[in-house]
Amino acid sequence: MAFIKINKENFFHNLSQFLTKTGSKESIGIVLKDNAYGHGLELMAQLSKEFGLTQAVVRTFNEAQIIKPYFKHILVLGERAICDTVCSFTLNSLEDISKAEKGSIVELKVDTGMHRNGISMDELEIALKEIKNKGLILKGVMTHNRSADELSSELFWQQKRFEIVKSVIILHGFKNIRYHSFNSATSLRLPCNHQEMIRLGIGAYGYSELPTLYKTLKLKPVLSLWAKKVATRTLKKGERVGYGGQFEAPKEMTVSTYDLGYGDGWMRSNDFEPFVTAEGLPLLGRVSMDYIILESTKEEICIFDDALSAGKQLKTISYELMTQLHKDIKRVVI
Repeated sequence: MAFIKINKENFFHNLSQFLTKTGSKESIGIVLKDNAYGHGLELMAQLSKEFGLTQAVVRTFNEAQIIKPYFKHILVLGERAICDTVCSFTLNSLEDISKAEKGSIVELKVDTGMHRNGISMDELEIALKEIKNKGLILKGVMTHNRSADELSSELFWQQKRFEIVKSVIILHGFKNIRYHSFNSATSLRLPCNHQEMIRLGIGAYGYSELPTLYKTLKLKPVLSLWAKKVATRTLKKGERVGYGGQFEAPKEMTVSTYDLGYGDGWMRSNDFEPFVTAEGLPLLGRVSMDYIILESTKEEICIFDDALSAGKQLKTISYELMTQLHKDIKRVVI
């Protein structure tokens, strides 16, 4: 099967870059949801602990259970809030409050403009009263910025709305609440030294989706995807390769099959624009479920070592390219 290399030095470099902005490892909440953006959930938890991070963010309680040995605090973005000494649970709606277990530690998400998850600002006072009545422990209040990675002033508009949210929380007598709204893009754009926590996702893995106009940190990709040779053959001029015989050999050439396909989470590249690997080799013909074909006899080929540029070839973003890589692909630390 294909395999993935995780560059520990690059991961630590990226975390160190954000540390220069936060000034504290305790202020970095490493986002490990969706198999740590395809990098491997438990593996990246181990490396995060080794670096000295104490907080993590995941999507599900099941993910939290896997990484509990590595962190003091874990924020779960979804699922019903239950009593747990390590985990706090996100309240995305008034319904979430009603379903929450009494005594559970919760963090209220407020919709300041993205209109995806979170209670509306008009519901804030109702939510706070229900949290008290339900006997929940309010640890934090959060929001998510919809346009932090775009050339737009909307980020500042949402930040101002979040300040209004904070004032309402204080008026209702809640104390020792942590407030967090910074994702990777926001953390790249704004000072972070006064933030109680930044939710560091794609930036930790080496990518900034900000327009080049913005001055940003120097980040290094952590993940590279590799494939191993299965078989080699010689094609005569005019012979065709793969399903539908889409690629026709323009000359006699030596090609090899490699063990990567859409069954591993690799996209089928555009028929008219074959994907070109990190080593400059175009994929020949269609991607199969388990195989690709390249003009090479090398035992191992690097498919990509930069998900941002690879994603542009496939007309998608780095997030999608990495998160869809199958969790059973072997991941090795270099």
